[in-house]
Amino acid sequence: MESRMRTLSVKYPEAIPTTINVSPEAFEEEAKMAMAVKLFELGRLTSGQAASMAGISRVTFLLQCHHFGVVSADWGNVEELEHEFKVQI
Repeated sequence: MESRMRTLSVKYPEAIPTTINVSPEAFEEEAKMAMAVKLFELGRLTSGQAASMAGISRVTFLLQCHHFGVVSADWGNVEELEHEFKVQI
């Protein structure tokens, strides 16, 4: 079941995209992704929720997190990591 979406409007100075040498559309997409990544990092959203907010797939979202300095998976300790990748026979 797909949830209903609301719209958030954010005002920003018109000069910002030009100042950082990107189009307004690229700046807005980056800002939307940055907000989703930060909320994910804070534990406020799941990766699926954050991906939905950013308008991309969950896999793409997780692969893009590193561009914002955010780890997309916390593997915990070595035992958890070994268990995760243990081949079941």
